[in-house]
Amino acid sequence: MKIFNILLVIVIAFNLSNCSGKDSHNKESKTSKEDLLKTIDKFNKAFQEGNVVVIKSMITENYVHTNGNSKPIGKRDWLNYLRKRETEIKSGELEVAEYKIGETEIEFYGGMAIVTGKVVVSNRKKELTQKSEYRITNVWVNESGSWKRAGFHDGKIK
Repeated sequence: MKIFNILLVIVIAFNLSNCSGKDSHNKESKTSKEDLLKTIDKFNKAFQEGNVVVIKSMITENYVHTNGNSKPIGKRDWLNYLRKRETEIKSGELEVAEYKIGETEIEFYGGMAIVTGKVVVSNRKKELTQKSEYRITNVWVNESGSWKRAGFHDGKIK
């Protein structure tokens, strides 16, 4: 009977430690998700406004950007594109009326996350307004406590 009681105590202690571990993991995951969502919001706002300085600080050195209709490009080429876009936004030639992400799903894998969602964009350029929707996949990595985007891919819906 003593052996049974000892085993019972061990089993209960083991289960309690696993439960507290799960709660701890869930809290950690919730915190990571909240941090990443805030980072994504900041990134998207910077993109909408054409703020290249902020975007540059939020992508990895080996960043890869792919649109559904082009080959992948690296950080330097993407930042060059963003600088031209920033000039158009500042001059008023391009107005980004809407840039929002929805249907966001996040899967964590250690210090990285895959983020999927749907982006809705509305631009006005030369009096022509265009609204587009894209399915996106982003790869985010946690570098020294900060989330940075490492990869992007989109495919146009309409």
